[in-house]
Amino acid sequence: MNPLDRYDYAILSALQGDGTLSIAQLSERVGLSTTPCWKRVRRLEEEGYIESRVAIVNRRKVGLPVTVFVSVRTSQHDDKWLARFAAAVVALPEVQEFHRMSGDIDYLLKVVTSDIEGYDRFYKKLIKVAQLSGVSSAFSMEQIKVTTALPLELVSHQ
Repeated sequence: MNPLDRYDYAILSALQGDGTLSIAQLSERVGLSTTPCWKRVRRLEEEGYIESRVAIVNRRKVGLPVTVFVSVRTSQHDDKWLARFAAAVVALPEVQEFHRMSGDIDYLLKVVTSDIEGYDRFYKKLIKVAQLSGVSSAFSMEQIKVTTALPLELVSHQ
């Protein structure tokens, strides 16, 4: 992979804010002509810096207002168990994020659902997929900040 320069970071920053920008709009915003800008975008995609472009859907408007952070503990820590557990959890559509953690909990899941009953249905599916020694749920009361944009200004630009 090539090191990124200030133009690459400017392109990434602009696309994080609005993935629908045309190449003409993007090139104007970052100070490049269209062909070099397009080539950089294509390279950033090919090298995996840009993983995908998506629409962010308002979860409340579509009927999924409840966010639950689920802490999972297990006494199983071998590779075979993890592979089965990970495949089962990844297949659960309610799971938005799935992390293996350090510290007192083994896994942390971010789950979205319609309501308490929806979470209960999810919980029953979760405890069927693997032997777990503990599951703890924390319901988000208010979403104060959410972003998909990485803080690229924290990275030194060449």
